[in-house]
Amino acid sequence: MIIAIDGPAASGKGTIAKGLAQHFGLPYMDTGLLYRAVGHALLEQLNAPDLSAPDLVDRAEELARNLDVTRLDPIVLGAADVAMAAAKVARIPRVRAALFEVQTDFATQDGGAVLDGRDIGSRICPQAEAKLFITASAQVRAARRTRQLQAQGIEVNEAHVLDQIRLRDESDKENPAGAFYPGEGALLLDTSELDIEAALEAAIALVNKATDQGMDG
Repeated sequence: MIIAIDGPAASGKGTIAKGLAQHFGLPYMDTGLLYRAVGHALLEQLNAPDLSAPDLVDRAEELARNLDVTRLDPIVLGAADVAMAAAKVARIPRVRAALFEVQTDFATQDGGAVLDGRDIGSRICPQAEAKLFITASAQVRAARRTRQLQAQGIEVNEAHVLDQIRLRDESDKENPAGAFYPGEGALLLDTSELDIEAALEAAIALVNKATDQGMDG
């Protein structure tokens, strides 16, 4: 069984995806970390926050094709500047092409998998038995991300985080190389007023609904 989870930053999709993976006994991949890893490597290479370089596309593609997916550190890759760099490299078709095979190979392993990202149900795994699109208001997501970063000892301003989330949302939606929208047949889950236990319970019910319908059909 393949479960595809999509949604914007800090919507809760990652926590829900991990919970679903544990509940259904499936391997899990946070595909956003792939783009963040490429963005982080570029920031280190270029020493330029705006990733300005005449050979940016070539560099990004090479990094994507040689990415070691076993060495992705969510703490390091969770920084705000890395998120913005990820949004930029995600607009490069050659990077998306390089990472496409990594994601599809993971998804189609024996037994299936859970993947979360921004184009899983729409492009990476359109054949997934269950597709969920997780969302929440920008204000709620900013508060969540602020608490998350502060728990890691990172001093952040919630208003600044909100601005970054809104910028990332616009970048994702306008990305000509992406497919950030609910995939065909995706079920919507708004977590704005749900704690993680309630959100996971709702997600499990939606997956069961989707797979029951699939078996009935």
